[in-house]
Amino acid sequence: MKLGMQQYAVDGVLAGATLGQQVFMKLLDDCKVAPPTPSVLLVDFVEVELATASFLRESVFALKDHMRARSSNWYPVFANVMPEVEEEFAVLTEARRDAVILCNCNAAETISCPRLFGDLDPKHARTFEFVAKEGEADAGSLAVTYGAQEELEKPTAWNNRLKSLVERGVLMEITKGRAKTYRPAW
Repeated sequence: MKLGMQQYAVDGVLAGATLGQQVFMKLLDDCKVAPPTPSVLLVDFVEVELATASFLRESVFALKDHMRARSSNWYPVFANVMPEVEEEFAVLTEARRDAVILCNCNAAETISCPRLFGDLDPKHARTFEFVAKEGEADAGSLAVTYGAQEELEKPTAWNNRLKSLVERGVLMEITKGRAKTYRPAW
């Protein structure tokens, strides 16, 4: 599903906490029915020239926080973010010690050039990179493949890192019976 942000912009600009709160409510209404399996929720900034940090905090970051707090199967991913808007994303991710997924997408909702963007501690960033490299992984396979390199050979420690990345919305958690695997949220 794709949610377009341009419709809320005035002359290509999304500004202010009040507008952000109003847009948050509209976005929630647009995606109130979650899919049965983990899925990308594209938040498309095409034709948005500027979005202030206060707008982003109250709208799309609030949406991301809401989805993760409720363990929703929606994973917000931010598409077609111009450099000026990316600067505002940087302000928020740094202040929150958080990260998001940025990408490009076309009208057919095909994702290209996905990337992790933000401020993660190095251990979490490496864990994300390992999962992205593998495409899909679980704690046990990460412990076997990267445990010696990371001096982290117990799956429990890997589970903690993976859980933290799911809570941030940058990894999707896929449940298969009692087993859980993880993949990048793109």
